[in-house]
Amino acid sequence: MSTPENARFVRLRVDLVVEIDDEEAVTGAALQKISHDPDMPADERVHAESAVTEDTAEALAYLVDPFDLVNAVPGVELAQASWSSEQIDYDPDSPEWDLAQDDDGEREDDRDE
Repeated sequence: MSTPENARFVRLRVDLVVEIDDEEAVTGAALQKISHDPDMPADERVHAESAVTEDTAEALAYLVDPFDLVNAVPGVELAQASWSSEQIDYDPDSPEWDLAQDDDGEREDDRDE
């Protein structure tokens, strides 16, 4: 139950698995975004370009912005965000990837019983 003191902030957890079918397009888009960022210092730009060129997961993380996820939601202001990406071995048939299971291993539909 929420109290007025703590109801103001909500942690929204999103776990996405995406398939990259064009690494060059992802890397190119990240490099373009970096090159058009007027606020990025030159030394940081060199580091960012190197990171996104070497790792497609880094390029994707550079392109995904949590602010974009909530920007259009009325009455919501992003207070804090962190995110990362990594290449994974993905098997959609594995129980490890069951989206109906929460972090403590309990299936969401089992809690309703």
